[in-house]
Amino acid sequence: MKKKLQWLFLAALAVFALAQLANPDRTNPPVVAGRDLFAVRPPPPEVATLLRTACTDCHSHETRWPWYSRVAPMAWLVAHDVQEGRAKLNFSDWPVTDPARAARKFGNISDVVDSGEMPPKKYTAIHRDAVLTATQRKVLVDWAEAQSAALKSETSGTKQ
Repeated sequence: MKKKLQWLFLAALAVFALAQLANPDRTNPPVVAGRDLFAVRPPPPEVATLLRTACTDCHSHETRWPWYSRVAPMAWLVAHDVQEGRAKLNFSDWPVTDPARAARKFGNISDVVDSGEMPPKKYTAIHRDAVLTATQRKVLVDWAEAQSAALKSETSGTKQ
């Protein structure tokens, strides 16, 4: 029995070691100032701080890759979450030439922050500084709604 446990442990260790060879890409594409929300439509300092603390790791090209993002299998989960987050909303690739789309994105930000869906629990469990208070949620929601309304107003004004 002891021999079986030793072989099982060695096999598990070998699988873990081999898994490290299949680490995903952890790159941050360059941030282009003309496409970056923080450059083209700078949020107020309080909002910018909240976005950088709770959102940009998954929703920008400014991801901070922690040590555990280099260790499989967590590396795969983190890389997948960042890839998915960037696909849904990317502050570094903001739709500056499509105000209607930008307004929808702001509306979505408002919805997911207000509902508590974002930032997700699996992120805030490790990044305690990303936990938003009710007041911080309200600040983000109010800002996003105001941005959405302003863009909708700009868009409807240009269609006349």
